[in-house]
Amino acid sequence: MRDFGQSASPVGRRTVLLAAGGMAFGAAGCSGDRRDRPHATAAESPASPSGLPRATPWHPSPDDVDPQVKLRAVQLIEALGNWRTGEQGVAAAQSRVSALGLDPGLVGQAGPLVASADEAVVRVVDAQYGGILTDAASVLVVCRQWTRQAGAVTAGGTTMDVRLSRARPRWAATALHPARPGPAVSSLPPAARKVLDDPHVGLPPAARADVRSGHIHTSVLEALLRLADTYRMNLSVIRSGHPLNVFGTARPSDHPRGRAFDVWQINGRPVVDSATPRRLIESFMRDAAMAGSYNVGGPVLPSGAGAGRFFSDPTHHDHVHVGFRS
Repeated sequence: MRDFGQSASPVGRRTVLLAAGGMAFGAAGCSGDRRDRPHATAAESPASPSGLPRATPWHPSPDDVDPQVKLRAVQLIEALGNWRTGEQGVAAAQSRVSALGLDPGLVGQAGPLVASADEAVVRVVDAQYGGILTDAASVLVVCRQWTRQAGAVTAGGTTMDVRLSRARPRWAATALHPARPGPAVSSLPPAARKVLDDPHVGLPPAARADVRSGHIHTSVLEALLRLADTYRMNLSVIRSGHPLNVFGTARPSDHPRGRAFDVWQINGRPVVDSATPRRLIESFMRDAAMAGSYNVGGPVLPSGAGAGRFFSDPTHHDHVHVGFRS
């Protein structure tokens, strides 16, 4: 089953984009583990006077299938998740969304992105397709967010399934589906603990919470550990934040059942980037199949690959999907 697409619960140079609403956060590189960064060359950015990281707007790769659909989705997330003191609250968020020419009612669907904090900074880790058709798309925006309340800074983040439809002059966002990983369990299987601790498995906030929830199948966890023996991986999505169904169909996706994961970066090289060696991506796809996956999708078909196990399509131009039957 091709898994590219309703919601549970790349990258070339980064350019500086000011989020709608007139925010003037300083631009610099991403913070945190370098494996989680869309751009390996990005430098650490100093914190703002508030103690928060400085906002760093994200830009899609020119190698993307349709960079503008991703840019539209990310602009919405950055408008929702960034605010300074005095700009917090639903009304202010609605104003920022309206400034983008989008429906301010989307604010009510933004879940954890619109908190009650005094100030917030969001940084997009990656934006990948949950599905892209001629006139409709799902963009999964993976992000980290820091909030400041009464002087205390808290780190968090989520994955947002942004639904869009083609419109003139730009794509229009029509719905938001935030990730809902579920609470962490008190006792995890050994494989889950190893995945959480493995330095070669880069997990963004929602994916890490998925593993902590205990809802990820052992086959997925064991495959990640096996692949981590050879590769450094940055994951975008495991379970939550992904469409419930293969986009544009009524077929259930493996992701919400905890039986799949998506990888957007391999050994520091974005899958979407045309400079990333195809042999690296093909090797990773073959090794994912050897690790037990029945359904491996990516931007290329491995040479000599059997048609039943591997697939390639525009949705998977920016990541490798690895799915399991159980």
